[in-house]
Amino acid sequence: MTEHLDDILRHIRPLEPIELQLLDAQGCVLVEDVTVPAALPPFDNSSMDGYAVRTADVSGASEEYPAVLTVIGDVAAGSGELPTVGPGEAARIMTGAPLPPGAEAVVPVEWTDGGTGGGPVSGMRAAADAPEGATGEVRVHRAAPAGAHIRARGSDVAAGELALAAGTVLGPPQIGLLAAIGRGTVTVRPRPRVVVMSTGSELVQPGEALGRGRIYDSNSFALTAAARDVGAIAYRVGAVADDARTLRATIEDQLIRADILVTTGGVSVGAYDVVKEALSQFEPAADGSSAVDFRRLAMQPGKPQGFGSIGPERTPVLALPGNPVSSYVSFELFVRPAIRALMGLDPVSRETVRAVCAEGVSSSPKGKRQFLRGRYADGAVTPVGGAGSHLVRALAHANALIVVGEDTTSVDAGARVDVILLD
Repeated sequence: MTEHLDDILRHIRPLEPIELQLLDAQGCVLVEDVTVPAALPPFDNSSMDGYAVRTADVSGASEEYPAVLTVIGDVAAGSGELPTVGPGEAARIMTGAPLPPGAEAVVPVEWTDGGTGGGPVSGMRAAADAPEGATGEVRVHRAAPAGAHIRARGSDVAAGELALAAGTVLGPPQIGLLAAIGRGTVTVRPRPRVVVMSTGSELVQPGEALGRGRIYDSNSFALTAAARDVGAIAYRVGAVADDARTLRATIEDQLIRADILVTTGGVSVGAYDVVKEALSQFEPAADGSSAVDFRRLAMQPGKPQGFGSIGPERTPVLALPGNPVSSYVSFELFVRPAIRALMGLDPVSRETVRAVCAEGVSSSPKGKRQFLRGRYADGAVTPVGGAGSHLVRALAHANALIVVGEDTTSVDAGARVDVILLD
């Protein structure tokens, strides 16, 4: 199993970086260190609606003895021309507006009479009711220390500082930071394009009627969702019938939009396992080896596996078994690391922890590494369902895989085991 993963990763190269607009770069991996060209925020500004004042003028203000200040004008967000606040003066200021010269603090409007000369009023009402550019008096009922309710220039990040390091995955907060510092584009590794394809003449699309001997195609939905969960752009192809010619034609059509191709089903030794037949028809590798190598790994579920590269661009292809649990476990162990390698992310595999097994479990036959479904919480894991590779419900209720080594046939309750965390 380890050798199979090593072989996959040895042939995977991170995608070439490209420059993208910010929203197009969401989910991508940054390949450059981004520094801040100008301080953020770029100027001292108010964090409240209120009045910009000198601290000396309000130092002794109280409800009983308010400081009475002359209002010399308004400062709104985006203001260019700013009034200078002198002794005994105040400027009415809005949230985000630049601090006018001479002012040392902002008193929230709730600490004042709102400039009405009456009792205290709520923050925005007094400001909204007063005419634009109004002057007059405001009574301040509390003292304010220097810097109160002011967002200082560079208090978020200073000019020249590192904003985001190469290797960062760009989510909404990172996109917001890039926009805030004025970056319109960034250089990233693009999200890999993953094409997922189920095979099997017995498969029916969800929502359609089931005929005799038919089952719904769940694998392509689960694996497409799993690929998106990793961060890829995933395309699901409807189930392809067990016909090698049709399958090969479908694969050739899909290669144009694939950075990696994932098939499920048709890799065992049955008479209708056409994935082997279809993939074996592709041109061999440059060294003359088969385009896709099919293997039987010492693991359960997921023993039959295939890996290689096909087409003019030598697109990586991973052929997974068809049983639902087998395909999903195979995705977690092999496809997910491949996608993360394409993205240039490290580590490529899920986190593995040691946990107490709350119940005893058996593992057979000896010589295969077992991956059992489990629920992990607070350092303990509880098995969920049986070991069958068709038990989709158990998989849906699991958040971990319990790893039982090749030489172990049973695990006692209370023993410690390796656990792969799935969320």
